[in-house]
Amino acid sequence: MARCIPRSRGLIAAAAALVWFDASGQTATTLEKVTITGSSDPSVGVGGWANVPLSKSPFQASVINSEQLRDLGIQRLADVTRVDPSVSDAYNAEGYWDFLTVRGFVLDNRYNFRRDGLPINAETSIPLDNKERIELLKGTSGIQAGTSAPGGLANFVVKRPGDEPVRNVQFAWRQPGSVLGAVDLSQRFGDARAFGLRVNAAAERLDPYTRSTKGERQLLAVAADWRLTSDTLLEAEFETSHRRQPSVPGFSLLGASVPAPVDPRINLNNQPWTLPVVFDGNTASLRFSQRLAEGWRWTAHAATQRLKTDDRIAFPFGCGAEGNFDRYCSDGTFDFYDYRSENERRRTDAFNVELQGEWHTGGVRHATSTGVLRSAVHDRFGLLAFNFAGVGNVDGSAVTSPMPALGPGIPNRDEHSTELYLRDAMRFGPRVTGWLGVRHTRLHRSTSDTDYRQSFTTPWLAASFELSADTLAYASWGRGIESAVAPALPLYTNRGQPLPALQSRQYELGLKGSTISGGWSLAWFDISRPAFADFGTCDADATCTRQVDGVASHRGVEANVGARWGAWSLQGGLQALRARRERSQTAAINGLRPTNVPALTLKLQGRYEVAAVRGLSMQAGLVAESDRIVLEDNSARIPGHARVDVGARYTQGTRAGSLTFRAGIDNLFDRRAWKESPFEFSHVYLFPLAPRTVRLSVEAAL
Repeated sequence: MARCIPRSRGLIAAAAALVWFDASGQTATTLEKVTITGSSDPSVGVGGWANVPLSKSPFQASVINSEQLRDLGIQRLADVTRVDPSVSDAYNAEGYWDFLTVRGFVLDNRYNFRRDGLPINAETSIPLDNKERIELLKGTSGIQAGTSAPGGLANFVVKRPGDEPVRNVQFAWRQPGSVLGAVDLSQRFGDARAFGLRVNAAAERLDPYTRSTKGERQLLAVAADWRLTSDTLLEAEFETSHRRQPSVPGFSLLGASVPAPVDPRINLNNQPWTLPVVFDGNTASLRFSQRLAEGWRWTAHAATQRLKTDDRIAFPFGCGAEGNFDRYCSDGTFDFYDYRSENERRRTDAFNVELQGEWHTGGVRHATSTGVLRSAVHDRFGLLAFNFAGVGNVDGSAVTSPMPALGPGIPNRDEHSTELYLRDAMRFGPRVTGWLGVRHTRLHRSTSDTDYRQSFTTPWLAASFELSADTLAYASWGRGIESAVAPALPLYTNRGQPLPALQSRQYELGLKGSTISGGWSLAWFDISRPAFADFGTCDADATCTRQVDGVASHRGVEANVGARWGAWSLQGGLQALRARRERSQTAAINGLRPTNVPALTLKLQGRYEVAAVRGLSMQAGLVAESDRIVLEDNSARIPGHARVDVGARYTQGTRAGSLTFRAGIDNLFDRRAWKESPFEFSHVYLFPLAPRTVRLSVEAAL
């Protein structure tokens, strides 16, 4: 593994040297810099109507571009929870893959994530260095995905060659000792600049605030395109990434009590025999686009993703001494398990063909897209260790012995799906638009123990009315299908097996407005879907069965605003959510709140351009959440919390380009709190808020 590090650093050093030369070999002419200020109105490709700006679309979504990622110090998907009020944490641990909750529902890492619109598996560490933006669609996603959990979709848009050259070098440091070096290079070549190439490379030494979590990661990504004619475009890209780092387990209840927030630097996975989690990923895609007559276009897009994971951890789980297997002991001890699942391999292949264009029927103008998506998933697992290794304690001082004996593993899984879809935006006059979407999915899933086929259709309908040129009102209704798998632990009688597909539905009413200085939106939504529950004693192997039980009903209001007044700019949002369990076989939990879902969330980001110092801007952010439920019976909860982040950016022009310096302090007041309370694997976990953390970076654009 060590041999990879010098090669990555050498690659970055060589690429950094190249940025000092003009690829054309000609002397560049320096022009006076012109700054244009205005509001942007992005489109959201994952929404299904890529050519329609977000302000005119009948759904709620957010876009986080690469500049925002750098300004806010966002390094991983979990960090986007500080931006959007409808997005919150869901078992986000250092050194592991990320989970998001949107509108109170946890996104399924196997089905709710896209890369340039095609499905990927997010049960891995996804690098952001080569991503142009992250799109978050909120609500049911039946017309965008054959199977997905309600709440929304996340789409990663890859950086590709543009018309202008890019020569960026970045160095960053994060307290206490993480160091990153990255380059982003783009250039066009040949006659009429028909060929484009973009290279992103990054290497990072990981040394976060939590003890015993040092690691490393590397990324190399290349994207190329060929403009065969003015109407024909061929694009290809690949990325390869590696991350090696110990993961951090959560804390828990101590008997019947919620403990005070602990030192977030404590890592319970600190045994002498602890091994790191290793993520290796290779992804590649090929896309061909052809413009046809009268505004029509067809696209063929294929992608493959191959993941390899070694998942290892000294895992705290339950308290056998007190007969509680969903929490730690009253005295702060817990049962330690040696968990090892090595050489997990996940492969996802997807191929999409789409035709889109505009046409008229009478006085109605149609914007239509139709296509077919074929995808295949193959998950392969080896033997599994989940063995009792002794007793640990919450101060992290206990030492136990490894127990690496391997036993039966997770069942291998295969899935093939074919999705036929049609979307049509029908413009009735200057103000009214009807939106129609339908997707028919044929699904074949199998494991060593199960084999079943299923077909279903997920419709979506909406109507929008332009109250004025800058104000839109809309109403929508849609359905989605969720495909789930029982947890892969010996505790479950149906471990690792597919569960019946669940049908969700959503109603939404919304208003949107835009001005030259910004925009705003207001939405009411109502989502319901069948819920899962664990039945049995769940206190020993094969004593627990996960099955459908009742309904999860989430109703809420979401408000967002973005505005600029002179040197000041503001982006913020508020979500008020009423999430409840209904019609459960366990009558006592009906009408109660689900675990780990805040009822009220406020997020603000403000910026001030300092007039006295050209190029300097100051920023501050606020994240505030209400309390979260810890136990299904609502007998325990963690209090709400608020966190303030601050930062600054200074851009200095040079003869070769510009230098941008960034500094930030996350959790400025070093607030101690529990940030989330996921109930995973029939167990309560508590994750502390990260301590005050300083970050610095410099970026050269040449």
